[in-house]
Amino acid sequence: MRKFLLLFLLCATGMALGNNASNYNLSELRKKYLAASQDSDAGKRFYELMSDYKEKEPVLLAYKAVSEATMAKYVWNPYQKLKHLRQSAALFDEAVQMDRENPEIHFLRFTVEHYVPRYLNLSGNLAEDKKVIMESLKAHPRSGISPDWARTMRDFMLSKDHCTEEEKKALRNIAI
Repeated sequence: MRKFLLLFLLCATGMALGNNASNYNLSELRKKYLAASQDSDAGKRFYELMSDYKEKEPVLLAYKAVSEATMAKYVWNPYQKLKHLRQSAALFDEAVQMDRENPEIHFLRFTVEHYVPRYLNLSGNLAEDKKVIMESLKAHPRSGISPDWARTMRDFMLSKDHCTEEEKKALRNIAI
């Protein structure tokens, strides 16, 4: 009986860990983040998924940070908005400390900080993040960013007022 119980626990643990790993597939997280930024229900699901993430892999930690910021977009209470934004900033700081050169982490932080009101003083990394993003896009494909994600980054940087006209011209000339 004990052997059966032990075998059952090992199988259950293995299945739980296997499901956990599949929940945090990077290409799937990218899709979920893009959907979460456009839809409140997707945002809540993304937040719930990332709230369960307890590991310390830098890129995944950045996705946890962006899920906090996404929730700030969808809650109505100003206190809750600020709480989510502060948690997001703390998680981004941790992720960047662990991997300072990762363009995806910098891009995710840039997408959040660009839209945070400046008077909250939670947008102090825009110049640093933009520099890393621009350098990695110019170095593509040597930068290690997948072509799909590089296009997403480039398209975002080309939209609105994220870049100067000179920077936009340089981005348009990058073959991805």
